[in-house]
Parts: sequence; C-alpha cells; structure tokens
Amino acid sequence: MAKRKTEVRLRTHGIYSKWESGSKDLPRLQEVTTDVPAVVDVEFGFVVNIKNAKNQELYFCIDHPGIRDDRGKRRAPFDGTVYVKTNDWDFYLGDTVWEPIADKIGEWRMWLELDGKVIAEKTFSLSSAT
Repeated sequence: MAKRKTEVRLRTHGIYSKWESGSKDLPRLQEVTTDVPAVVDVEFGFVVNIKNAKNQELYFCIDHPGIRDDRGKRRAPFDGTVYVKTNDWDFYLGDTVWEPIADKIGEWRMWLELDGKVIAEKTFSLSSAT
C-alpha cells in the first residue's frame, strides 16, 4: 500500500493567549500579526495542522535575536523534536517575552522540519512597546 502524502497547513500565526504546556488545549489566537510588542508575558508563534504523518519525528527551532544566559553569553536557538501524535494533528510552536526585555527585541525565526525539509516557517519582529 502506498504511503499517503503528508499535508501541512499553517492555520494561524500571531499573538496568542497564554499557553499552558501541560494542557492538551492550544492557546487561542488573539491577533494575526508578525509584529509583536516586546511586553512581558506576550505569547506569539504559529499553529500548523499536519496530516498523514503520525509517529514521524518533527524538528522545531526558535532562533531568537540574542538572548543572554546568566553569564551574558548568547544562548543557542531553542530546538528539539517531538513525534506527530495523530494523522490529523495541530501543533503550536511559540514563545513568550520575559525580563529582561532588551535582549528579546529583534527578529525571531521559527520553523518546523519533517524528513529534513522545512514544512512551516514564520519570522516575528519584536519591538519595544510604545
């Protein structure tokens, strides 16, 4: 039997309600945008729907503008893998703003890869709130 083709659709992107990592519920979209105010606790990212990829390894990466660790050294991009849970799966990739805000300002590139190919990507521009 032939393998069904994987389908990926970017459902939403922008600013979301606070995401609870332990919850099965995804955060709710509040505003469609790629311009995000750098305010503590603002949640931003995107939701994709992935079909026909159950149990495949999904790589995610959030490349931030230069967040510093406790010693002032630039942290590596946040990345990892998860396994696609069902054959019709919604996945949220996002982050939130925390103190200090200064090292969060700039371009945040987020992407997902399946089988070594980028399947979803968005860049968010965080700027000082006025």
